[in-house]
Amino acid sequence: MTIKEANQIFEKAHGPFSFATFMLGIRTTLELSQVEMAKKLGISKAALCEIEKGRTLVSPQAATRYAKKAGFSQTVALEACFQDQLRKANIKKRVRIEDAA
Repeated sequence: MTIKEANQIFEKAHGPFSFATFMLGIRTTLELSQVEMAKKLGISKAALCEIEKGRTLVSPQAATRYAKKAGFSQTVALEACFQDQLRKANIKKRVRIEDAA
């Protein structure tokens, strides 16, 4: 299976890639409840729920912090964060972040 095919399957099941789907994916991969995940991230369950539902857009700093605390890719978290901001601005571009040399 190619990455493109995997992305299509993911988007069909969960909608477009976003920070919300990133966070939900992390939580389910770790097999944590919202309460457990919120505690791990240092936020309230209500705040996590709003993020997972896509009703709250997080800052790049928060995206990086949450990914770090959960032990997942900060780069992917930032890509999702910036993709959300582009989507909200109705800018039809895709984000790809590379590590600085």
